[in-house]
Amino acid sequence: MLYRFKSQATQDVVMLEANARQLLDIMGKPGGASGIITVEQIPSALAALEAAVSNEGANQHNHDAFAVEGHAEDAERQHVGLHQRAAPIIHMLRDSQAEGKDVIWGAK
Repeated sequence: MLYRFKSQATQDVVMLEANARQLLDIMGKPGGASGIITVEQIPSALAALEAAVSNEGANQHNHDAFAVEGHAEDAERQHVGLHQRAAPIIHMLRDSQAEGKDVIWGAK
């Protein structure tokens, strides 16, 4: 299943359910089929995501620590970190906050 995040301030962001639920959990939102992050809630959602990304960076000592063993291709060995998954949502939240727009999501 896919989750689509929307805001009148930015383009849509689409991600896999597991990744979307992880980010929603970090932001303190239930991972239901749909929901909203109001303009008033954006600062705390941003702070939570940025803290989680910062914490991940502090705990990551070595890029190779996340390599997946048994994959021949470099692309398959690369770990997709939280900072990469969260970046589009962080940008969406910042742009939405600047324009005073809510962010909504829905599962498809």
